[in-house]
Amino acid sequence: MKDKSIEIPKTTLLWMYEKMLTIRLFETQANREADAGKLLGMHSSIGQEAVPTGICSQLQSNDYVLGTHRSHHHCIAKGVELKSMMAELLGKATGTNKGKGGTMHIADINKGMLGANGVVGSNIPVATGVALSAKIKNTSQVTVVFFGDGASSQGSLHESMNLASIWDLPIIFVCENNRYAESTPYEYAVAGKSVADRAAGYKMPGISVDGQSAMDMYEVSKTAIERARKGKGPTLIEAKTYRYKGHFGADNPLTYRSEDEENYYKDRDCIERLKNYLLLNEITNQEKLDLIYEKSLTAVDEATAFANESPFPSSEELFSDVYVSYK
Repeated sequence: MKDKSIEIPKTTLLWMYEKMLTIRLFETQANREADAGKLLGMHSSIGQEAVPTGICSQLQSNDYVLGTHRSHHHCIAKGVELKSMMAELLGKATGTNKGKGGTMHIADINKGMLGANGVVGSNIPVATGVALSAKIKNTSQVTVVFFGDGASSQGSLHESMNLASIWDLPIIFVCENNRYAESTPYEYAVAGKSVADRAAGYKMPGISVDGQSAMDMYEVSKTAIERARKGKGPTLIEAKTYRYKGHFGADNPLTYRSEDEENYYKDRDCIERLKNYLLLNEITNQEKLDLIYEKSLTAVDEATAFANESPFPSSEELFSDVYVSYK
């Protein structure tokens, strides 16, 4: 039996599949670079590809996203170029930030990706300020800020949601609930066992969604984005997802979770689910999906070669980009 029809354009479905596949292949290669000692502090987003992909499929080029310490998937979903991304991860001069940001502080303002941040919850008030600027300037821009379940109890989130609701700011708060704040299960640390329910205290919609489904993410975020763009204020989305890897490269997740749990989520892999939907509903065929795979793999391979061949920044670069003149 075919799945129920959700009104998502064919081109968007194929875009989401290619984008998620590219993220998966990029992250797999980034892990290899980290294992080779070329990349320090790797926080893999494998398993969580559907969350930013479903959202960014509907954002405009001048909309903004802000991320976390685990933000490679946010960057790729928003359209950051793979070559400059991989170069940034390896600390090269050709990176998006000249090799100075690295994996946890990567940004590309020209693409609307205003930055990852290694400090838990710190980008949330920044994003709120970005949304305020759009409101003051009377633009139609929407801001999306991603954070994890570990940041959901930070004061910065609650202060930001309060202000965003008071001022009807065009912002979407997206909690990527991957079940663990490092090794702490969210059931232990989140009172009420729901992040989405906290929206009620700030008079904004709070939605819990299957973050392993790109189509569900599309459907939920479509409503939130349209609401924000029309000046009706913020939304809190809790995307229930799962990271396949540990918190970072050296972390063994089996010290705090079981193989059965891992297999449960991997059996619901976001890429495989969308692939099966595309085939079952005859939206495409395996041959075309194979071509998408080859295209994504080639792009990642070219990005890796570019990054490895690029030079490191010169010592003089230590003193550039330190201060900003507001004149």
